[in-house]
Amino acid sequence: MAEDQALPLRISEIKDPAVLFERYDTEQIRRIERKVRGEIEQKKEELRQMVGERYRDLIDAADTIGEMRQCSESVVHSIQDMHQYCQRLKQGKCSVDSSRQESQMQSQEKFYIMASQIKLLLEIPERIWSAMEASQYLQATQLYLLCCHLHSLLQLEAATGGHYSPVLARFPILVRQVATTGHFRSTILLDSRSLLRGRAVSDQAIAEALVSTMLLEDSSPRQALADFLLARKASIHQLLNQPQHGAGIKAQVCSLVELLVTTLFQAYAVFYLPPEGGPRLGEGALSCGMLFSILENVTSTTAAAKGRRVLQEETSTGSWFRYLPPSITEFQPTLRTLAQPIQREQLRDTLQQWIDTCKEDICRGVGSLLVYVKSLKGLAAIRDAVWDLLSTDSISQHWSTVCQRLLERPLAVWDDFLQQLFLQRLQAITKEETEAISTSSVQLLSSAVRDLEDQTIHISSGTNTGSGRGAQYEVDVASYLWLESPGDLLSDAGWVSVTQRGQQHQRSSLAMKTQALTPSVQNFCSSLDAKLKARLDDLQHYLPSQDTGCDSISVASSAPSESLSVSSFNRFTDSPAVEEALREGCLACVRHILSSIRSELAAASPDPSPARLSSVLFMARLCQSMGELCPNLKHCVLGKPSGSEVMAKGTPRQSKKLGKARAAAEVSPAQAKWISLREELLTCSMEAYRIWSSALSKVLLNKFGTVLHAESAGSILTTATHWEDLEIQEEAESGSSVTSKIRLPVQPSWFVQSLLFQLCVEVNRVGGHALPRPTLQELLQACLSQALHHYHNLTQQAHSRDGVFPMTQNRALQLLFDLRYLNSTLGSRLEEGKSSRSHRDPRFHEVCDWLESYIDPFDLDVFTPPLNSNLNRLSQRTSVLLGLLTGTEKQFASRSSSVNSQEPYNILPLASSQIRFGLLPLSMSTVRKSKSASRSSDAAHKLHF
Repeated sequence: MAEDQALPLRISEIKDPAVLFERYDTEQIRRIERKVRGEIEQKKEELRQMVGERYRDLIDAADTIGEMRQCSESVVHSIQDMHQYCQRLKQGKCSVDSSRQESQMQSQEKFYIMASQIKLLLEIPERIWSAMEASQYLQATQLYLLCCHLHSLLQLEAATGGHYSPVLARFPILVRQVATTGHFRSTILLDSRSLLRGRAVSDQAIAEALVSTMLLEDSSPRQALADFLLARKASIHQLLNQPQHGAGIKAQVCSLVELLVTTLFQAYAVFYLPPEGGPRLGEGALSCGMLFSILENVTSTTAAAKGRRVLQEETSTGSWFRYLPPSITEFQPTLRTLAQPIQREQLRDTLQQWIDTCKEDICRGVGSLLVYVKSLKGLAAIRDAVWDLLSTDSISQHWSTVCQRLLERPLAVWDDFLQQLFLQRLQAITKEETEAISTSSVQLLSSAVRDLEDQTIHISSGTNTGSGRGAQYEVDVASYLWLESPGDLLSDAGWVSVTQRGQQHQRSSLAMKTQALTPSVQNFCSSLDAKLKARLDDLQHYLPSQDTGCDSISVASSAPSESLSVSSFNRFTDSPAVEEALREGCLACVRHILSSIRSELAAASPDPSPARLSSVLFMARLCQSMGELCPNLKHCVLGKPSGSEVMAKGTPRQSKKLGKARAAAEVSPAQAKWISLREELLTCSMEAYRIWSSALSKVLLNKFGTVLHAESAGSILTTATHWEDLEIQEEAESGSSVTSKIRLPVQPSWFVQSLLFQLCVEVNRVGGHALPRPTLQELLQACLSQALHHYHNLTQQAHSRDGVFPMTQNRALQLLFDLRYLNSTLGSRLEEGKSSRSHRDPRFHEVCDWLESYIDPFDLDVFTPPLNSNLNRLSQRTSVLLGLLTGTEKQFASRSSSVNSQEPYNILPLASSQIRFGLLPLSMSTVRKSKSASRSSDAAHKLHF
């Protein structure tokens, strides 16, 4: 027993059994169980005793009533006997008997009046409970006040000194009835205020509940308005604090909006009074001033109000009602203070203050609820549900009238309360999703780069097991281009015209090969495009549809007053902000990817290894093709094209020129951002290609310089090629013709041919037909510049060192032929109308002059025309083999001063228009010459047999 008392625990404190197992051990829990069971048995025993005592009291009261009935019957019989006895008395005694009988009748009538009041007092609690169960709180209040009036008439209050009144002394059952009646007031007040919190409560019920509160608390209409608004604010807090998940958030937000709108409608119906002289009821189905009309009907003492007294329905039932005094049958509740109507200014200020307070709570609560909405589709569903709710006829028809009369201003629930919250959540979702896309894309990029580098290392070391195809394709695109696969052409490609081919045909495997887009690039862009498409599809739920979007926006912008009469608000006013959020998110995503690419390029730029070159080329192609292979990226930045824009894309070419002119004249901010993004992608691609081209030119020209600076005669002879024997006729001093035989180079040295061929092979390996023109020009310029550098170093080496193989005339002729051939092949692709000499490096002329200094001047004049002819013919013959390196126009200037000198050779038109032919058919991006120009060039180049 001492152990049980030592437990610091009360039975009333036991709420969660799990806490007991956390705080106590098994033995203590068993003692607690025994203690609880003991108290349960004790309470049962007390309940039995209490029921038994009350039952005995009821039995005693019933016995007392039975004895009273027997006593009254005996008295009646005795009176009857006395009456019969008195009839036999003398006439002198009749007057005395009549007076006694009259007094007895008066006492009996008083007894009946008191008995009827007691019976009514005993029946009122049951009627109050029935009214409360039917939610008729006004009737319950009236009955309660009638009960209080009966208490005062019967003097049932306890007298001074603790003694009961005479009635309580004679009728002990009324003691408990008086105690029971005292709890009705708090119960009616509690239930009436709980009714005020409900959304689906009629205006009549709200007004009656407020009248009940006013009668019980003797309050004013202003206090009733404060109670009503306080109850609605508590209801808003209750809705905001409910745990909701998934679709419950939509119902919760709609319930908040419905509660807010219903509160204003009911405030108008209950508290608003029209100006003096106006009707009490509002226009149409709107009613107003119900609080004051009900209060007047309940408390008024006029003849019309007396017809609606509390006991009107009970007067025709029961014979004992006729003994009730008029103060009870005509009872009407009264207010101690006069119920003054609420002034319009006070009503407006009170409602505006309540709206401002609820706005802060709703914004805070709804903002915390929207955190659980993870998609724009969910936000759009909630917004559409609110729109459907506010667009119902019961709300939209009278909302502006109610707001104007109550607040003297319009109140837009969506614009003032929810629109900014939804927009902020939409921007947050878009930012989170685009950041997730950016992070996953950067991870995918890093893993792709690491995989390409590892595969390249395995390929170079010869340990490749067949899984390094991705790295092989990045370095050697030709192996991918000439690899046939079933998906190169679609099954319907043979009978679908070019104008009718869609995105699926443009993304075929053969189309990707023509653009030199490797599978690694396609996989990355497909992954990014799929994620952006998911974002774009999710965004479309929040934007107007393509069929009705423009119409709805134009109607809302042109006639806002008319649109408000049809619908509650325009759902798509924030469409530009929504598209801007996605646009900024996508731009930030792509720029994050670009920053990661730039960091990878910066790590590889000083001296890229062969393993790094595959990743560099991958990133270059990725940046070059991201705008084309990710069409949803363009849609995210520019917006999804409408139906009219899609139809405009299929118009003939005549409209395209007009469209280009308009686009040049009018560029929207979104188009400007898209153009800027494309420029950033192109710049990053050019940086990556520049790293590859510089590494390639460095490797090739280092080998070229090593062979060029060979010092031994054997090394020089190893690189020599076959010369051509030519017979020329010269005029002697005597005037006779002299025939002489000369030997001139017709081919460049082997190391020059090896350089050009290897350069062409390397360019074709990386997909030279798809290389950007500036990249190819930079590569050729870098190679030419480094070649000139090596030639210039050769001139310095010859002057500064001794013991080097001497520079002979034949070697000088070969080097001069090599240098001019390199310059003509690797020279920049000149634009029309510009001179070739203005673009030549001054070192070229210096080296040519230095080489020509080793040739006899007389021989140089004789050698120059056939040397130029050999050079021109060699360029044409190698234009097919070195197609990617040579341009469509080449000018071979003569070293002689005669401008109008004609070449003595007719050149066979080996190529009619000198079109470049690579290892793959190329898409011609250059402007071809006209037929007349091609014919004139064909006539100029003929070969003499």
